[in-house]
Amino acid sequence: MIEYKFEPENYRSAAYEQGKMIGACEYTIQEGKWYIMHTVVDPAYQGKGIARQLVMDVVEHAEKKGIDVVPICSYAVKILK
Repeated sequence: MIEYKFEPENYRSAAYEQGKMIGACEYTIQEGKWYIMHTVVDPAYQGKGIARQLVMDVVEHAEKKGIDVVPICSYAVKILK
């Protein structure tokens, strides 16, 4: 079973299976905004919606805090249009 964790101390949302990280959506904070810089999923797990869930997890946490999100990585740009 895939477990999703929001890890603000590491500036990311990550997906784990059996304790192994299989994907992450990383962001930076600049001028009070969260910039999504990179989203990656292990090739063995692609096509399962993991990357979308990771991006949306970052967006949801930002929205709860009233913070704007700026997608930089091409995947985040594509799904947040």
